[in-house]
Amino acid sequence: MAAKRDLRKNNFFMNLAKNKTLLFMLMPAVIYYFIFSYIPMIGSVVAFKRYNYTDGLFGSPWTGFDNFKFLFANGKIFKVALNTIAYNIAFIIVNQILQIASAIFLSEINSKSFKKVSQSVMFFPYFISWVIVGGFMYNFFNYDFGSLNTLLKSIGFKPVDIYSNAGIWKYIIIAINAWKNVGYGTVVYLASITGIDKELYESAEIDGAGKFAKTFFITLPLMVPQIVILILLSIGNIFRGDFDMFYQVTGNNPLLYDSTDVIDTFVVRSLLQIQDIGMSSAAGLAQSIVCFVILIVANTLVRKYQENYALF
Repeated sequence: MAAKRDLRKNNFFMNLAKNKTLLFMLMPAVIYYFIFSYIPMIGSVVAFKRYNYTDGLFGSPWTGFDNFKFLFANGKIFKVALNTIAYNIAFIIVNQILQIASAIFLSEINSKSFKKVSQSVMFFPYFISWVIVGGFMYNFFNYDFGSLNTLLKSIGFKPVDIYSNAGIWKYIIIAINAWKNVGYGTVVYLASITGIDKELYESAEIDGAGKFAKTFFITLPLMVPQIVILILLSIGNIFRGDFDMFYQVTGNNPLLYDSTDVIDTFVVRSLLQIQDIGMSSAAGLAQSIVCFVILIVANTLVRKYQENYALF
């Protein structure tokens, strides 16, 4: 037993020595996540305390789970939690379909200049701040002077009050999220397609396969590992709402809360009124735990059916 343990230790150090260059290249990322992700986890203790600036992080009195109670105080958390999950599921489905389709279409284009321009145009919205997007949306949908209503009035139609119609914003938010994020995913999938062995396509072409046959029987099956990984990464945030998007795009409009309110916006509004740091930390910790559990369950199911596709 001791000999086996020594052998295992020797193999560990041999692997370290063998891969020292790769490990050295990995160190900046490890240090970054350790400093900015793992050390801040100490602050999670605030979720169980009545924090005050006098006593500080460790001196503030313990409150147990009292900070979590405010989430369930008025029952609204269940509605906003459902909104959060429903939006994230819609984002995953719509964005994945558009990203995969866009990547396949671009891969079939022979013109390199057109392909580069298309990628740049699609990727550009990813870098635009949600504050700017919110400004675009307001100037487009504003009832009095928005571009949409100005056009409608010029052709004889009545203006539409979009900011009072909660139902339509479900589709607007899904569309604007796709517009902003599809370009990023397309580049990722396009890189995956580029890595597929060209001889597979040549062999299929010799056998008489057309473009659709090659797409469905070669491209899509070989993209499955990347698709599963990106979906798993998205599932890890299924209980989180993009605060910047929901807050900036809707303008924090009370008329739209029923269809656009998510956990993050609900918590921020609540805390602006009560200004309790402990409750804010409790909400964030609860979201992290739920997201972690969902990710573990999803990854376990993937590993059960196809081990090579799992994250870990």
